[in-house]
Amino acid sequence: MMSQTAAEPIQRRKLYQEVMDRLLDMMRDEGLAVGDQLPSERDLMERYGVGRPAVREALQNMAQLGLISIAHGERARVAKPSFANLYESIALTTSGILRNSPESLRDLKEARLLFEVQMVRLAAQRATPEDVARLRRRLEDHHASLADLGQFFRHDMLFHREIAVITGNSIFPDLSQAVIGWLGEFYSQLVRLPGTEQLTLSEHGQILEAIAAADADAAERAMRDHILRANKLYAQHQGQGAATAG
Repeated sequence: MMSQTAAEPIQRRKLYQEVMDRLLDMMRDEGLAVGDQLPSERDLMERYGVGRPAVREALQNMAQLGLISIAHGERARVAKPSFANLYESIALTTSGILRNSPESLRDLKEARLLFEVQMVRLAAQRATPEDVARLRRRLEDHHASLADLGQFFRHDMLFHREIAVITGNSIFPDLSQAVIGWLGEFYSQLVRLPGTEQLTLSEHGQILEAIAAADADAAERAMRDHILRANKLYAQHQGQGAATAG
């Protein structure tokens, strides 16, 4: 007997999505390299038998994904794909998810903790004297930014990104920057709490010295304490805000 369960409806794809697929196939089949131009919008319209809106939407979406670059008055060119472009393309969506889903925010904070503590272990194991000197300059820049809270948060991110660079893993720097950027709007208010800036700098100093000593266990403990302290402080701050609003 045939199953009585309802069949899932077939989702109809939008025209621009079909154009995107064709363009990606064309780029692969014709061996287009970074910097090569794509056909003009008119040529693409004729090639695929579609209107200008479908072609333009396909190109704009590909540009947002970092697959092509578009300059005014010129034909689109093949871009060099990067994880930075990928993370940037989903930043707005991610921000919306985190604002409207406390569970997703909690899960991202947990994912960041696991990522950062393992990342700092690698950094401690692999850091060269030049790496340590570069990280020390990052911390000095962070100290120097105390007068400007916006710059202070930026240098906070750059310190963590430098640790990612030290690991030698090409994916980690952009991933670290993206995650901290996504969480930024939730944590940036914490640097305005009295004493928080100096505590952050002190914790960064402990992380730095553990990396300089090639002590992976100490680096992991320092990073774990640093992130858990920030998470706890954020939770307390949010709780106080909710009580005040009530």
